[in-house]
Amino acid sequence: MMQDHQVVFCAAASAFAGIAAVWDVRTRRIPNLLCLTAFAVGILLHFGMDGWSGMLTSLAAGLIAGFVFFLFFLAGGMGGGDVKLIAAIAALAGFAQLPYLLVFTALTGGVLAMMLILRRGALRSTLKNMGTLLGHHLRSGLKPHEELNVQNQSALRLPYGIAIAAGACITLYLQGSRG
Repeated sequence: MMQDHQVVFCAAASAFAGIAAVWDVRTRRIPNLLCLTAFAVGILLHFGMDGWSGMLTSLAAGLIAGFVFFLFFLAGGMGGGDVKLIAAIAALAGFAQLPYLLVFTALTGGVLAMMLILRRGALRSTLKNMGTLLGHHLRSGLKPHEELNVQNQSALRLPYGIAIAAGACITLYLQGSRG
């Protein structure tokens, strides 16, 4: 029975993340209402299937994932919509799936970023920028770099909703294949 619940949670997370990814690709924004709805559905779904403990662990998953991504937001590495989306998708997927969701989202994001870098012929400049960013963050903490941040319109930018959706779908696939 618990296995069925986990598949439902992951399927809902994948559906919302898929919608957000399409929106992100088309507009480079993730709507607040979509994130809020997904977060609320996640908490209510977990409450309906697993009671108070399900609701609390769903909330914890959302808060933890949101906090992890918030650190990247503070450093200027991602937008606020990405933070809200991962929090909502984690609340939907649930605490048991959180490590998988975060790892597969990060791995997918890395692969997509590398594909974008190679496609644009920007490997050398990206490596130089990574060194600059490392030095900057070692000196300044999470303060965004003046030029190397997501607000810079000339920077290579990846709609990270795609990586979040892929992470959710991989998590769903793995959850479904365990049954």
